[in-house]
Amino acid sequence: MRKIIKTVFAVLLVLTGLFLFLIAPRMTDKPDMSAFKGVKFAHRGYFDNRNNIPENSLLSFEKAIENGYGIELDVQLSSDGVPVVFHDADLERITGNTGKVWEYTAKQLGEMNLLGTDQTIPTLEQAMEFIGGRTPVIVEHKMDRPDTAVCEKSYEILQDYTGHWCMKSFDPRAVMWYKSNAPQVIRGQLAQEYWKEEKFKGDPLYTALSFLVSNVIARPDFISYKATDADNIALKICRLMGADTACWTLRSPQEYAQAKDSFDMYIFDSFDINTAE
Repeated sequence: MRKIIKTVFAVLLVLTGLFLFLIAPRMTDKPDMSAFKGVKFAHRGYFDNRNNIPENSLLSFEKAIENGYGIELDVQLSSDGVPVVFHDADLERITGNTGKVWEYTAKQLGEMNLLGTDQTIPTLEQAMEFIGGRTPVIVEHKMDRPDTAVCEKSYEILQDYTGHWCMKSFDPRAVMWYKSNAPQVIRGQLAQEYWKEEKFKGDPLYTALSFLVSNVIARPDFISYKATDADNIALKICRLMGADTACWTLRSPQEYAQAKDSFDMYIFDSFDINTAE
């Protein structure tokens, strides 16, 4: 009986060690995160889609800066390989046009009006030049197509930016690209408890991603996790191991009140987070 107990204990110890190894964030040569800690990031800019301030527009970025917020924006590639700032894969919701972002050139995308306003889809280069180092920026790399070209093309622009910026992605392959090709850049892994969602239930890959096992290939500096899933055990362990954390996406003062003691950075939209203090 004692032998069985020892064997079970040894197996549990090995499995625990393996789990910790898999989910560990970057542990050495960490970049300086001080410019991002405690910052409130306006999701897709400080937008109001119902009042002529479209998401991911230059105007929404200006509004974020005016109100003292950081900026979170999205990047994906046009058909001619230019990084453009746009969230959805489909264009219809925001521009009224049919098709995917990657089916149009950057010039064509730049002529599309956002929600009937005079704002148009900016390139990443235009957006970063406009922001001009006035506030920290989180650049979410969209991977609707599993192609890390968006990382390479975006970094060609971002590497010369003199303000504070970092990258994040739901796809660990994008985070891994930065680990391999630009290790000095702050990198973040987006995640949530996928296993709770109906469309992901029973999927072993998404269950694994819920518990951050992809960190083994990406070694992120911070974890950007769904705010309502703050009790995730892997997230808590990563924080104990030195990872910073960001929550996405807060949409009310009540959600902020629940999350503000559990995260280091806050991503929000649909309300003025300054008034929730």
